[in-house]
Amino acid sequence: MANRGYDVVVDVDEEGDLGHTDLQEDLEFHSSSIYVLKRSVDLFTDQISADFNDPTNSRSKIPPDSSAAFASTQNQTTSKRFLWTLSFYAQFFDVDTSEVLRRCISALYPRAPFLDVLDGNPDLYGPFWIATTVVFILFITGTMSQYLSDNHDIHFEYNFRLLSGAAGLVYGYTGFVPIGLWACLRWFGAESATLVECWALYGYANIIWILVALISWSPITVLNYVFVGLGFTWSVIFLVRNLWPVVSATDAKVSRVLVIAVVALHAGLAIAIKFLFFAHGSPANKVGETGGEEKGEGADKLIRSLLGM
Repeated sequence: MANRGYDVVVDVDEEGDLGHTDLQEDLEFHSSSIYVLKRSVDLFTDQISADFNDPTNSRSKIPPDSSAAFASTQNQTTSKRFLWTLSFYAQFFDVDTSEVLRRCISALYPRAPFLDVLDGNPDLYGPFWIATTVVFILFITGTMSQYLSDNHDIHFEYNFRLLSGAAGLVYGYTGFVPIGLWACLRWFGAESATLVECWALYGYANIIWILVALISWSPITVLNYVFVGLGFTWSVIFLVRNLWPVVSATDAKVSRVLVIAVVALHAGLAIAIKFLFFAHGSPANKVGETGGEEKGEGADKLIRSLLGM
């Protein structure tokens, strides 16, 4: 038994008689120090393993990482956008070129409602650059139109008031008319269109004026009226078709008044484009025949008359 880690001590009397000896009481088993140390290590290891694998033991669970909670809280805080930060405005320009082209095509060849094309993600990138393109093309083609209608015996002077006039007209119409429409819709309880969606709708509706400006610089007055009229008809149908589901959420009388206001304001834009930039035989061109300054004054008078000032 010594090989198994025990030392055996047997008490025997002098005659060698074991008859009176109780082995259970007289035999003493003493554990060696090496075995005790080994056995203690095994028991401790088994206990640690059992505690770790026991799902009911709370000590076996790894405490959650507090840094993850802190990171989620930090991300939630940084996801908030404020009006005075660039990130607030950057979200309205988060669109790629292919998506802008798709929306431009949908505005020229409408098949589905344009608000469905926006898919809850209206942008201001396309409307801004469309309006800017319209401004510069109106200035260039309007200058060409005036050059063709002037007497070439006199030195031609560029009228840069056309540029400022085009910027004021296009940016003002595209920027402020949707705000007024959105405010009216909110006032009468129709909240199905946001302000950015109204801006996007009017902004993409301006794309037709790029085509109109490119072909309306000819000296043939009748053709200019026809081209501007086609541009007005195409764009106003686009606006009314997409605004009617939103406007119809109000009362019937209110919805009709809003639609009439949309058509009337768009007609004012078309008339201003025709008489300010393609004014062959128009009052603006006749007033401005005597010189550059008088041309600018004639345009100013026409703008005031259109605005009722």
